[in-house]
Amino acid sequence: MLVLHLDLRYSLTFTAARAAHTTLSDLATRTSIIIPAFNEAHAVGTLVHALRSTATWKEILVVDDGSSDETGERAASAGARVLKHPYNKGNGAAVKTGIRNATGEFVLVVDADGQHQPDDALRLVNRLADYELVVGARSAATQASTARRLGNFALNRIATFMSGRPIPDLTSGFRAAHRDRILEFLHLVPNGFSTPTTTTLCFIRAGYSVDFVPIHAAQRQGRSKIKLGSDGARFFLILLKVITLFSPLRIFVPVSLTLLTGGAAYAVWTIATQSHVTNSSVLLILASIVTFLIGLVSEQIAALRFERPR
Repeated sequence: MLVLHLDLRYSLTFTAARAAHTTLSDLATRTSIIIPAFNEAHAVGTLVHALRSTATWKEILVVDDGSSDETGERAASAGARVLKHPYNKGNGAAVKTGIRNATGEFVLVVDADGQHQPDDALRLVNRLADYELVVGARSAATQASTARRLGNFALNRIATFMSGRPIPDLTSGFRAAHRDRILEFLHLVPNGFSTPTTTTLCFIRAGYSVDFVPIHAAQRQGRSKIKLGSDGARFFLILLKVITLFSPLRIFVPVSLTLLTGGAAYAVWTIATQSHVTNSSVLLILASIVTFLIGLVSEQIAALRFERPR
């Protein structure tokens, strides 16, 4: 009787494990991996080999973004399907090309520089059963430099405030998503290095389920193509653009309250010291009202984006 009980328990455990593995494998076979690559011949072949050994994917697409080295040739020899740009268009343009040409139900974007661990790919894809977007969130210790960590920390805090949702890693390029969902926002994705920022905020503000999975990112191979100064400012501007598109009051209300507080405080001070209200106080208060009204109109326009039939 005891032996029968143990056999039954082992059988149930084995069946559950096999079902979970089957579900995971099924998700992988429905996933197109997209690897945007620009002059990454030193790393892309190894990455494709590692991904192919991890699981059976629907396809692995390497988008050669106008490379001057053997990126495309090494990716193809490793077993990837290669799409080539005639010239360098930017990381975002390469990702868009990959998504448009993908045939899988899901897409997984992986950087070609060797930072991301192929074993983490299955972890991200497995979460797509419950989430529309899954982001590999890097720990601060695995990011390149102190300046880069501080910059990413600032962007994460700003994005958290503007979106109303904790965002531990706004700029991670390692992410998996439902292809039909990401196609809704593809026209908003810039051609440069801001695809992660845009897609993360778009999914959150659209009300889709977004998950952040902790990952360990290895040291990149080769030099980074992101310039902290110019690209950091560009990331911030794109962050403001996306929030304005989807939740304008997150920007307009704080600005309006700042103007109103400044105008009212200055009015109180001038009344106390000069016995009258100055034109500057009136202008600040009027500016706060106009800013708030513009925010209301923008909020209504943003709401119309989600009322049209898809």
